[in-house]
Amino acid sequence: MLCPECGKRPATLHYTKIVNGTKTEFHLCEVCAQEKGEYMPSFDHGFSFHQLLSGLLNFDTPSNETAHGSYQQQSLRCPTCGLTYNQFSKIGRFGCGDCYHTFRDRLQPLLRRIHGQSVHRGKIPERTKGELKLKRELEHLKEELARKIKEEAFEEAARLRDQIRSLSERLEK
Repeated sequence: MLCPECGKRPATLHYTKIVNGTKTEFHLCEVCAQEKGEYMPSFDHGFSFHQLLSGLLNFDTPSNETAHGSYQQQSLRCPTCGLTYNQFSKIGRFGCGDCYHTFRDRLQPLLRRIHGQSVHRGKIPERTKGELKLKRELEHLKEELARKIKEEAFEEAARLRDQIRSLSERLEK
């Protein structure tokens, strides 16, 4: 795609601007982007998902972490590939599948911040919708039951307990 401004160079900078709810897409070459003041020098060498993830990782250090905890985090190393958490936070990708297990405690808050939860909840395939839907509803009811017990709302907790029993029986059939 050629830059619509100059019509000479390829458009290499693609971005969307939203101002007061109005969305505008731009596709410019670097020269025209600089002239319009839309060029960002931090993108000189490109921008990747790994840089984005790496940037997010820099913010997930708990504020109450002790110096000892910080040292432990730096020395946390995957036993399979030898990747440290520090290296992971710089490059933004794992060395092997075991890294997910090794760094699990550090990934949970990151995943919750990015996705809103740390458990994948994808769409339910139509052919299995019934059973999966019941399992998810059962899981939700159990979480709600735990909250009601903690709040000491025992009447509502009893109602939820009965719903859980009923759903469990439906799943077993």
